[in-house]
Amino acid sequence: MSLLIIAGIVPFICSFWPGLKFYRNLRALAISIGLIVIIFGGWDVFATWRGHWSFNASGVWPIRIVNLPIEEVLFFVVIPFCCIFTWEAILYLEKRLRK
Repeated sequence: MSLLIIAGIVPFICSFWPGLKFYRNLRALAISIGLIVIIFGGWDVFATWRGHWSFNASGVWPIRIVNLPIEEVLFFVVIPFCCIFTWEAILYLEKRLRK
């Protein structure tokens, strides 16, 4: 969980950089992350229900969302956010360097 927090906190803080204007596409961001949560989260729910894999209780918090550990659900939110932020930051830097 701590690695997930560390991975997400830096891009989250940097997303408020004034020139980046990451906040102007919040609807697209929410839709993108929502689709990932639904598709891959749904797959995880199905796979754990079928017994294809499980989560070691000593390695995750007891908080569950649709029978998935909170860490697994947050993974599907934090990592896509980091990827989309990185892409937007690269586009921003590329525009700045071309000036």
